[in-house]
Amino acid sequence: MRTQDSKKIGFNNLKLFIGLDVHKKSWHVTILSENICLKTFTQKPDSEALYHFLEHHYPGARYLSAYEAGFCGYYHHRKLNELGVKNIVVNPADVPTTDKDRKQKEDRRDSRKLARALKNGELTGIYVMNDEAEELRCLVRYRKTTMKELCRHKNRIKSYLHVKGIKVPAELNTESKYWSSRYTQWLMQVEFPTKYGKMVLYETTDTAEFLRSKLLKINRQLRSLAKDSKYAKHIRCLRSIPGVGLIVAITLLSELDTITRFRNLDRLCSYVGLIPSTFSSGEKEVVGNITRRSNKPLRASIIESAWVAIRHDPSLTLKYNQLRSRMEPNEAIIRIAKKLLNRIRYVLINEQEYVYAVI
Repeated sequence: MRTQDSKKIGFNNLKLFIGLDVHKKSWHVTILSENICLKTFTQKPDSEALYHFLEHHYPGARYLSAYEAGFCGYYHHRKLNELGVKNIVVNPADVPTTDKDRKQKEDRRDSRKLARALKNGELTGIYVMNDEAEELRCLVRYRKTTMKELCRHKNRIKSYLHVKGIKVPAELNTESKYWSSRYTQWLMQVEFPTKYGKMVLYETTDTAEFLRSKLLKINRQLRSLAKDSKYAKHIRCLRSIPGVGLIVAITLLSELDTITRFRNLDRLCSYVGLIPSTFSSGEKEVVGNITRRSNKPLRASIIESAWVAIRHDPSLTLKYNQLRSRMEPNEAIIRIAKKLLNRIRYVLINEQEYVYAVI
């Protein structure tokens, strides 16, 4: 009996473009070659499962994939690149989308759209931090979330006291603003007609105290960064800029990661969100408010710092007064924030402290 050896087909140097529409329970995957759509299918949300599928069906090919930034973060991006799949994470707003795609949105259609845009070279990956930088950013953002929750509970307590007609003693007026221990002790001693009112105030105050202890723990961890050799010099340089304190400095470092990834000030301002939205058609050109596309924590911190900086930096004070002669305060402070961002970029690139009225 004659036998024939089976030959294994190889796809050496063939580029495969893979669009991934990622979800919690499943992925929709589309695989394109240069000239044909090879396959569209659904699989479990697992990077290794995708890699094994590609290796089994298209051995030796070059795999290029893309998925939209979202809830799943960068874990799968790192895993795919580790396995040999050259992956990028893209901003969903940057994916070319037709009106038909918007009106007939489907997961399979979304994966095909990503694969097609990747094949046409229309996608640019966003910057992906390393694990340490990403986790530091998570800690800084968690601090802000904790502060918001603490503020909500404090406001609930003040509102409840107002509803019940309970006034804070005059000697505690100042301490109530800073939520001192004496003020907390007074809250615990306030009497109500029934046990239910007492329970509402006690539990809300107890939650506020719990959040305060959490915030204190986070702040201690962040303050220790000022002594870390990796961050100490940059924090010192940033704090030399008027309006930039420890928390703002750490926010800048955690959100930017490295300043050298921005080729110029315009790209940095675009990332932060300090550029105007524009509409130009024919002879008509409209310049609107600052763009909605931004790094929200970073933009908020820089604008808040700008309000402080105009009271301490003579050059910024002078510039703000000049701007106020022809525009509203909120418009003027955006321009000051851009100047402040230029100072931040300068001290980070040159690793030297800020000198007043020189930069």
